[in-house]
Amino acid sequence: RELLLEKSVPDGLRSNLSKTMGKVHSFLSEKSFHGVKGLAIFSREGSVPFFLTLEFHVPLPNQIVMDLTPHIYPLIELMDTYHRYVVIISTEESARILEVHTGSITESLWMERSELRKRVGREWTKEHYQNHRQDRGGKFIKEKIRILERVMSAGGHTHLILAGSPQKTSRLKKALPRRLTDNLVDTVVIDERAETGSVVEATLATFIEQEQKESFAAVEMLQREINTNGLAVVGSEATLEALKRGQADMLILAKEFYEGELKEELVKLAVRYGIKIETVSGSHILNQYGGVGCLLRYLMPEHYS
Repeated sequence: RELLLEKSVPDGLRSNLSKTMGKVHSFLSEKSFHGVKGLAIFSREGSVPFFLTLEFHVPLPNQIVMDLTPHIYPLIELMDTYHRYVVIISTEESARILEVHTGSITESLWMERSELRKRVGREWTKEHYQNHRQDRGGKFIKEKIRILERVMSAGGHTHLILAGSPQKTSRLKKALPRRLTDNLVDTVVIDERAETGSVVEATLATFIEQEQKESFAAVEMLQREINTNGLAVVGSEATLEALKRGQADMLILAKEFYEGELKEELVKLAVRYGIKIETVSGSHILNQYGGVGCLLRYLMPEHYS
């Protein structure tokens, strides 16, 4: 792939390409990647050089891309699939609240903010709370819920998973206030001696399944709006126009959508305007619409009958 890329570059730019790839090869040869399953490298030479590496605990597709701007769709898809959630681990002896995250750097990457490296998801989890005392009464449960609410609110989280022994998760679930119950995805039974990595593995499948349900629900909403001449458009041209006008509320994109350059343009416009992106796999309905559509904030005057 690298040889093909070199052949496609004009002679005057091959020196910069050689320097760019040299940095990449040096990084790969010198770095140890313990536990890393996915890696994204952004490298640029010239008058304003740039080099950024992002490590993930989930896989990314193998590809090399040369363009004027960062190729970010794979990270958008990663973010939509794995994004972030909170898991509270309750056992007989302790309580822990973890924020599990990856892919949360995509907006910052596109905007090229200076604090990007500090926000990159190198940590698989962030531990917000830990308490190793016996859970013997309602006071301890209230403390856990109070901290949990603070973490969920501060991070803007909408997904919560309870993990631990059946007795403790059941008791905690019953004590949750409505505002947290609405965010509850599932409860997962884990060994009380399980380490953080095992907890992540146990809860991740549940979270991904919930994300898939939400993706299909977005497609169903898109279909309802289209069938009732409501707040939605489908197809590449109409979606692109809605994004450019700032009219879109949510971009819904099939993972099978094959127009690579257009896919990048749609995603970058959505990120630029702060529009939610939902990537969907295996939706026959969305594929019938050309693989792309968006829900709208409002209709343009020409759409009114």
